[in-house]
Amino acid sequence: MSTTASRAQITSLNVTFLGTASAQPSSTRNHSALALRLGSDVWLFDCGEATQHQLQKSSVKMGKIEKIFITHTHGDHIFGIIPLMASLLNGAGGMTEGGDDPRLNVDTETAALEIYGPLGTRAYIRNGLYYTHTRLGLSYVVHELRFSTDPATEDYTALAPQNAECSFGRNIVEMGGSWQDIYKDKIVAVSAAPIHHSVPCIGYVVTEAPVPGKIDPAKYVPELRRTKTPMSVMSRLQQGESITLGDGTVLHGPPRRIGRKIVILGDTYDPSPIASLAEGADLLIHEATNAHLPGIDPNTKDVDTYESVEERAKSRGHSTPQMAGTFAKRVGARKLILNHFSSRYPGDDSDESKVIMGAIAQLAASEYGREVVCARDLMSLDVGISEK
Repeated sequence: MSTTASRAQITSLNVTFLGTASAQPSSTRNHSALALRLGSDVWLFDCGEATQHQLQKSSVKMGKIEKIFITHTHGDHIFGIIPLMASLLNGAGGMTEGGDDPRLNVDTETAALEIYGPLGTRAYIRNGLYYTHTRLGLSYVVHELRFSTDPATEDYTALAPQNAECSFGRNIVEMGGSWQDIYKDKIVAVSAAPIHHSVPCIGYVVTEAPVPGKIDPAKYVPELRRTKTPMSVMSRLQQGESITLGDGTVLHGPPRRIGRKIVILGDTYDPSPIASLAEGADLLIHEATNAHLPGIDPNTKDVDTYESVEERAKSRGHSTPQMAGTFAKRVGARKLILNHFSSRYPGDDSDESKVIMGAIAQLAASEYGREVVCARDLMSLDVGISEK
């Protein structure tokens, strides 16, 4: 019933930031959304307003989206999902009476799109489609990650599933403080854990299975030539297999390397519940909504201090750059990217923006101990395999 019957080894892993604003968008930052490209497949994390416009501006192919993961149901993280679904799943406003609409007969045995999110995600989508009279031509399914305090079966709506919603949506119960392997195939797995915000919020951890090791042809080719073994066996050695040659010599392929781990956090003032899952992340994406920048940000209040800004950020469920850097150091993340900035912090190429965002990165780096990057809309980067 999954959208992915089989997945090839991931040749490239890429993150593209489609929206990096908090609460309100600005002329340089759109609402929250992030695309993770696993080879040719695309997974979205959050889907704020106008995400499909950002997709059209990016190199991410909308038609390749197979999964959407919602961190929490605040509007700036989910308002864009209904229009995106309408575009992605051949949606329309229906036909006049007597018209022949093929969207009334959608195959829901398998899902063209899988959506994961907290309680309320299913109701929001079902109600949004119903009350906008949106008919989809392809199917979708919603899996909800239920917190220990959530009802086991209620969906927060009296509406029945509509014609395109698959009936096999799961309610995944929190076990031992996390949701392990909410999705898993032979190549990649996704787990999640609650993180502290002003509403129920989720952090996601994407983990790649062990990948083939680096192969040194000079180690194998002479032996293959000596025994007249076809060079095609190099592909098996590359996968870590052992090959017995005609004279009984056994060649062992290189050991597999640890796959990549990407941690994508929603809004949070304390992500400690996900710390154990996030250990050793190759990439940690952490919000940094508010910062104290005296002498740099002209909007800085004279009465503010680093402590008062942190306290105010926490009271609203958010983090400062220093908090993000501290958590990145705690979990041993190899790279930290800050995200989800207040609209007062521009995300363009102006000198003012470069100075402000550089100062924000430095605040995080002062705790993290490594270089920090501040995300900008449409920024894209590849995540390489660490030589761990």
